[in-house]
Amino acid sequence: MNDYTTIQGHKVLIVEDDEGLARLLADETGDAGLHSKWVKSAEKALPILSDWEPDLVVSDLRLPGADGMELLTHTRTMHARPGFLVITAFGTISQAVGALKAGADDFLTKPLDLDHFMHRVVRILETRRLREEVNRFRQMFSVETFHGMYGQSRSMRILFDQILQVAAASGPVLIAGESGSGKELVARALHHESGRKDSPFLAVNCAGIPETLMESEFFGHTAGSFTGARKARQGIFAEAEGGTLLLDEIAEMPLPLQAKLLRILQDGKFRPIGSNREQQVDVRVIAATHQDLEEEVKNGRFRQDLFYRLETFTLEIPPLRDRAEDIEMLASRFLTNFATHMGKRINGFSDEAMAMLQQYPFPGNVREFRNAIERAVTFCNTDRITIEHLPERIREYAPIRSKRTIPGLYREGAVEPLPSLAEIEQRYIEYVLDQVNGNKKRAADILGVARRTLYRRLA
Repeated sequence: MNDYTTIQGHKVLIVEDDEGLARLLADETGDAGLHSKWVKSAEKALPILSDWEPDLVVSDLRLPGADGMELLTHTRTMHARPGFLVITAFGTISQAVGALKAGADDFLTKPLDLDHFMHRVVRILETRRLREEVNRFRQMFSVETFHGMYGQSRSMRILFDQILQVAAASGPVLIAGESGSGKELVARALHHESGRKDSPFLAVNCAGIPETLMESEFFGHTAGSFTGARKARQGIFAEAEGGTLLLDEIAEMPLPLQAKLLRILQDGKFRPIGSNREQQVDVRVIAATHQDLEEEVKNGRFRQDLFYRLETFTLEIPPLRDRAEDIEMLASRFLTNFATHMGKRINGFSDEAMAMLQQYPFPGNVREFRNAIERAVTFCNTDRITIEHLPERIREYAPIRSKRTIPGLYREGAVEPLPSLAEIEQRYIEYVLDQVNGNKKRAADILGVARRTLYRRLA
């Protein structure tokens, strides 16, 4: 008994004007667990090729209207090229050989032996599957990877080169980039490329520490220095001695603490709460933010002298929408990871799904993109990700509507004065709040900011 488990679920399109033979082949492939459709002409096959995207086309060479060779030529222009099995009468074997040269995978002569036919079907589908897996792994490991970051675009290659140069220096570093763009990955790359790689790397989110506890968290305290301080505790700076400390969301640090951070950056000294002795520390500070620190300085929310000290080495992470050439590679990488983890066999994306991924701007950057692929893999029960597996916001997005995504920015048929960046930001915050019915926690999560930052912006 033949084992068809490795090909079950694949799709086969049969193009044959002999209805009896077409039904027989459809029944045979269906009994093997394949999804089959059959049509009588190449003209009727064309829309099915585009919409259904079969894995294998079984076609007679002689068809009414366009012949099998024309159908073969069309399939070889498709992004997801299906396998192609030619059926021919004995008298047209020379044509079958020509079809092989044109890209067909195999041919059979009539009358057909069904066991032999299914053997060829299995072989073509298995070969196609293995070829796709090899190509996917080749693509995965041939792209440039750098400390967990993937990118072939010019902007990412420039970033990788800058990391190598800045890692060799010793001063503080400022990493600027939108939420979800990978600021912590850049910080870790800096650490591992530096002479401090064998010492600790600590990452702290300034927005995640209550302001009343922040000084103690950073600098430590002595026993009895304040209510609840039963034992002495060393702070994060002491724990990072000799290594690297990432201060994420640096704009959320209170002004009094910014002054103490500046002191550490200048002479490496700090004083724990309750202590009358200063401590010396050797820590490289990396600060990260998705906010415009120059604007924060103008508004009095960030110290100018600290900003000038941090910006000595500034690394800008490009948003995902500005490196569209990386989308397909990242999608393949994430698909392989999630499919392997979930034990699914998914060979790729439909043309329509990939087109949607490439046109969507991904305001949440790589983090949002990764989550979208994870969702797609989770809900995919076929061998290819299609548009229905993508999140609704991606399916419903269209560039023609994007000009009016944020209300008040554009008006049909008129040219308005361009708004400032602050106005755009404020309108977008209001738009997001409207979309989540005023739920500030959910809005803050979508915007990638702390809730207190959102409250401050609204005020």
